[in-house]
Amino acid sequence: MQRSGLVAKKLGMTRIFTDAGVHVPVTVLSLEGCQIVAHKTQDRDGYTAMQLGAGAAKAKRVSKAERERFAKAQVTPKQKLVEFRVPSENFIEVGSEMTADHFVVGQKVDVAGVSIGKGFAGAMKRHNFGGLRATHGVSISHRSHGSTGQCQDPGKVFKGKKMAGHMGAVRVTTQNVEIARVDVEDGLVLVRGSVPGSKGAWIEIRDAVKGVKADDLPMPGKFRVKTAEAPVAEAPKAAAEKSSGEEE
Repeated sequence: MQRSGLVAKKLGMTRIFTDAGVHVPVTVLSLEGCQIVAHKTQDRDGYTAMQLGAGAAKAKRVSKAERERFAKAQVTPKQKLVEFRVPSENFIEVGSEMTADHFVVGQKVDVAGVSIGKGFAGAMKRHNFGGLRATHGVSISHRSHGSTGQCQDPGKVFKGKKMAGHMGAVRVTTQNVEIARVDVEDGLVLVRGSVPGSKGAWIEIRDAVKGVKADDLPMPGKFRVKTAEAPVAEAPKAAAEKSSGEEE
């Protein structure tokens, strides 16, 4: 049965040691108050999903419509919102906070994020081209990508041709990454190896779609049910009226 994923912030890389003393390179992902913000239903939206939010956003940087939506869900405004397609029977109550033990140690997951932007790059760096010959008439253009099309027929360069251009800053998914450790108290998920994105980037973590599935996964997930209403962000107009009243 399909479960929800998590939204986490990439803090950077470090290493941990196994009981045998072997060091394992890991990427540290922080949940940053990951909560359920809304449900998408078949009747209203045409599909079923859960919307998760993470990170605290300033109220003045959130539109009035968004503030009202967060207030309805009784959660503080969030920086990042992501939807996870989940069947309705696996819905988790709105406002609940997801915990790091949603994933178990040794489980395989898929992580997605926006890769680090490299700016404009040539074909050799961007697509691993071999370049032109070092001699036999080649001058100046040793690192060029060479011919890009044909003659009069078809007389054009096909779309998607591998050429020099903007490298990086695209969505990348790394599959079958292993969960190395989880820290429920600090809200940290440590995954083995590297993860796409720079430090501070938002990362989506899902159960792996390929390979052997883990049998002991919590269903529909691990979370803390909200115990009290979150403070509602005050609208700028109301804040101005309050300040004017104090001056009087």
